[in-house]
Amino acid sequence: MSQEPRNIYGGQAVIEGVMFAGKHVNVTAVRRKNNEIMFYEVPRTSQPFLQKLKKIPLIRGIVGILESSAKGSQHLNFSMEAYAEDETQDDDAPPAKADKPEKSGWSLSMIVGVTVAGILSFIAGKLVFTVVPAVVEELIFGQTFSNRIVHNLIEGLIKILFLLTYLYVISLTPIVKRLFQYHGAEHKVISAYEAGVPLTVANVQRFTRLHYRCGSSFIVFSVLVGVIIYSFFTWDSLWERVYIRILLLPVVLGVSYETLRFTNALRDVPVLRFLGFPGLWLQKLTTKEPNDEQVAVSIASFERMLEIDRQMGKTA
Repeated sequence: MSQEPRNIYGGQAVIEGVMFAGKHVNVTAVRRKNNEIMFYEVPRTSQPFLQKLKKIPLIRGIVGILESSAKGSQHLNFSMEAYAEDETQDDDAPPAKADKPEKSGWSLSMIVGVTVAGILSFIAGKLVFTVVPAVVEELIFGQTFSNRIVHNLIEGLIKILFLLTYLYVISLTPIVKRLFQYHGAEHKVISAYEAGVPLTVANVQRFTRLHYRCGSSFIVFSVLVGVIIYSFFTWDSLWERVYIRILLLPVVLGVSYETLRFTNALRDVPVLRFLGFPGLWLQKLTTKEPNDEQVAVSIASFERMLEIDRQMGKTA
């Protein structure tokens, strides 16, 4: 394995498992109540025009984010269904058979519904996270001073405060804490793979749970980039301030994505690697140290993804 070229892979944590996105397939592995690992495999398909858009700077970030939200929601929904089935299963009933890989057996209407729900949830979340801090800052400090840059900085601080409070509160719940542990396991496996070491539990556990390419880093950059971009625009009322933020949201997302790629490229440069530190600090909240069983699930998902990717790559 260490002799293979190091491709760039990403993933996400799901309920009691991890999803990894390969070139040809997305694979989720979840640990069931009977301690077996179940796989959920969905071939990656993308329209030709989307592939072209993904090559255009700024636009590629928006397309990639929406696509990841749509497809990630399918895998998260699968893991939630498996978890709910385990929780409602009668203790006296025989354990569900969980070692058989599952293909996507959803109907077209189900896939479209979950996909749309995933995209709408992401958009709604970004709108709330963008609009509410602007409204709060305007109501509290709107008449205090006129410097727009200072207003933007305070708005950014309010966003960060909201974000940190939200993440801290949800991290106290058992299910989210385990989700964050699987998030850490995902990062450890990717780091171990990129380092070219064999993917054993012992090897993977030696790596940090923090990673420069994490979506948590993207959230931080979207706040910082927003402060800069908003400073080029003025407003005369709360309504103008709000709709300017909404109109500029695609620009902020696109620039934030490029910033994330840039900082990841510089992570091995001693003087410049600090550019990615804000995102790493946030990951202190969004990831937790995984146990060996959680790392084993993450390894199983990643290796299954690699296996299918090789098979599909040969037949493509």
